[in-house]
Amino acid sequence: MIVVSDTSTITNLHQIDRLDVLRSLYGTIIIPPAVRRELYRIEGQQGAIEQSDWIRTEYPKDQTLITELLEELDLGESEAIALAIELNADYLVIDEYKGRAIAEKKGVKIVGLLGVLIAAKRNGHLEAIKPLIERIQHNGFRLNSSLILKVLTALGEE
Repeated sequence: MIVVSDTSTITNLHQIDRLDVLRSLYGTIIIPPAVRRELYRIEGQQGAIEQSDWIRTEYPKDQTLITELLEELDLGESEAIALAIELNADYLVIDEYKGRAIAEKKGVKIVGLLGVLIAAKRNGHLEAIKPLIERIQHNGFRLNSSLILKVLTALGEE
């Protein structure tokens, strides 16, 4: 399975000490250089990346596509989308609304943080996601409360 990731999900899972969820679900995660640099700028993230040999950096080649994407997105999102397209990735892990919409228009299959948690629970990697969602929200990540309620109800956690 080929999975490319933007910054947000890695950061949020690292903040609650559950970066292992990505590894158990997908194995190797591929990030572009701009995402690696973004992670290095966030305090506490450098060690997570250095110690995670399953997070691999690859360089996107299509500079024309990256330039086009930069008209609407930041460099990390642009490189992640370009890399997902080039590698024909099974998933692009991305949370930002605009980036998700553009990736989907380009035919990229996306999943966000909530989708990662749902898949991890359904595949037996997590017993419950509610405590993780609460911790992630406590750290400032915004999720739609009605969506959370629907998800938790569907998973038998509400």
